[in-house]
Amino acid sequence: MTRNQAFPHLLAPGTIGPVTLPNRVVMPAMDMNLCEDGEIEQGDIEHFVARAAGGTGLIITGCCAVAYPVGCASTKEPGLSEDRFIPGLKALVDAVHAAGSKLCVQMTHHGKVARIDTMEGRPLLVPSKPGDAADLSALADNTGEELAKMGAVTGGKQATYREATQDDIDWLVRCFAEAAGRVKAAGGDAVEIHCAHGYVLGAFLSRADNKRTDGYGGSLANRARLAVEVIRAVKAEVGEALAILVRVAGREFGEDDALTPEEAAAAAALFEAAGADAIHVTGWGRNPFSDFTDGPLPDEVGAYTELAGVVKKAVSIPVITVGRVLPEVGEKAIAEGKADFAAMGRQLLADPELVNKLEAGAPEQIRPCINCYVCVQENFWDDTPVCAVNPALGNETVLPLVRTAAPKHVVVVGAGPGGLEVARIAGERGHRVTLLDRSDRIGGTLWFSSLTTPDNQRLLEWLKTQVERLGVDIRLNTEATVPVIEALGADAVVVATGAVRERPAVPGGDLPHVHTGDTLRALLTGAGDVSRVPLSLRAIAKLGKLSGITRSPAAIRGVTRRFLPMGRDVVVIGGSLVGLELAEFLAERGRDVTLLEEGRQLGVPMAMPRRWTAVRRAGAKGVTVYRNATVQRITAEYVEFRVGDKTSTAPADIVVMASGVSAQAPLADALAGVVPEVHVVGDAAAVDYIEGAIHTAWKVATTLG
Repeated sequence: MTRNQAFPHLLAPGTIGPVTLPNRVVMPAMDMNLCEDGEIEQGDIEHFVARAAGGTGLIITGCCAVAYPVGCASTKEPGLSEDRFIPGLKALVDAVHAAGSKLCVQMTHHGKVARIDTMEGRPLLVPSKPGDAADLSALADNTGEELAKMGAVTGGKQATYREATQDDIDWLVRCFAEAAGRVKAAGGDAVEIHCAHGYVLGAFLSRADNKRTDGYGGSLANRARLAVEVIRAVKAEVGEALAILVRVAGREFGEDDALTPEEAAAAAALFEAAGADAIHVTGWGRNPFSDFTDGPLPDEVGAYTELAGVVKKAVSIPVITVGRVLPEVGEKAIAEGKADFAAMGRQLLADPELVNKLEAGAPEQIRPCINCYVCVQENFWDDTPVCAVNPALGNETVLPLVRTAAPKHVVVVGAGPGGLEVARIAGERGHRVTLLDRSDRIGGTLWFSSLTTPDNQRLLEWLKTQVERLGVDIRLNTEATVPVIEALGADAVVVATGAVRERPAVPGGDLPHVHTGDTLRALLTGAGDVSRVPLSLRAIAKLGKLSGITRSPAAIRGVTRRFLPMGRDVVVIGGSLVGLELAEFLAERGRDVTLLEEGRQLGVPMAMPRRWTAVRRAGAKGVTVYRNATVQRITAEYVEFRVGDKTSTAPADIVVMASGVSAQAPLADALAGVVPEVHVVGDAAAVDYIEGAIHTAWKVATTLG
């Protein structure tokens, strides 16, 4: 986004039923898991108020259980089934109103994914008993700790199922209506009836889940009948006091007989006729272990805008689009008539002030979501989401940042994500900041990772904008030595020099075609130490540098699809986050890639949904993977490795070492006693990538003086 970019459609007032909103930005439901015994607590209120105060037009709560604790996916889910839940809900409504926004309460019964029913020994309520078990092969890349935490949510119990009877259906309709009555009593503005994501209403709607032969199965009208009855009952309960939103999947992914866009549009028309005031079009991958990044949290920007457009043609009520909707995507969708409102979920977790910044004409100031799935991973084990780029998520009371009463000269060594975040926060707090980096550009590993992960480039551009806005003194091509730092007269030094990347300790590990992350970066950018780069390739790197291509990650991504200065056979040693993404990057560019991982799991420490998708995509791109592989030696032609008792070789024109990363900060040791205050952040302290860099930087920078 560029400075002063206009968003006239997104920022225009809008109306849903009886509710008028100041703008078209909606915060969709995202579970924070902060409630106790179904009651809303102060942490939840602070979370939603931060987004309301940031200008968001409509706040939608996370899932709220209409039959709590029955039908819950979490023990920390808000309840709507008893009057005792009204005071907490009213406190939330009042706080959101005071902050200038409107509140919609999402009403759910999780049906076949109601994990708490399984934990408490209840069969899951479904339209029809499920057929084949889900493919769980992706869980092979989960650690034992992750599997244990996931299993603990259901107490280690296996799910059982019960097909809904007419009495169950009547009970469900009453539960939704009575829940809506409690939202009305609390002073809420709207309710959202969840008819997607495999929850009970969505399961009735989908042919893949609903095999019934009675009046609630078969035709689309029959499969939509339960949701229609719920809408009518809610409308009878609340009248015109509340807006009624219905969430429906514009498409289900992963099975042939799943819900189609045409069915979703036809169902939306039925929902409008029943009394719905708006349709919220989402998407759903039917197997969370293989399709999660198709839906409900897609990795494609604007993933469901076209689906929303299909629904909009079938109804006359407003349509909300969701699915990695960036501000420019939402503006375009509304302008083109594909939607009336834009829901931005993870983006509002990353920056609660999004709307205020748009209204101020400063979209470049919005902290971007990097689509890393760290937030949603916590939901898999019923914990509170965290954000890799916003450490204040879940603890909003730490903002605003407190200005220092005693400004210091803070010298930050290393302009990677940790160093940039320290510089940003220290500058915001009023310290004078000097940022040193021996490279010719800022970004460090964040710049390099932008080649394989374009979302990281958005974070780098934001950090760069922030430190420039704050007047940070940035000195590139500067080696930070003890004399240099002494000459600067630093009051505090923060070392953010990143991890150390070692060559493989095997015969042949020092051959010229064996690269670490540092030498590969030099090859692709023409910057840094090129002494290990073969002479034939140094000229290519230098030419790219002179032409300016290597200043832009996007340009490198484009050029390397046509020309990549390395042989066809590539061996990547190490299948964690860096190795897996690099293997896919190279395979996309026509290389025959072999990935050797010493352990059993690939993609650690990627967040699980991103990891599952990355492993699947690497395989689809032709990457040959060997787990439990131990490298024996490297020759000029191949890499020899052992898996179990079998020794094999993989041809290798180039070898990339993506393991052997360790945290080291020798400069911090050398500065002990030289400057009053020395701190270490990011991978120099502990290898934990972007999340670790940002969070450790936040911790240090907020306590400086």
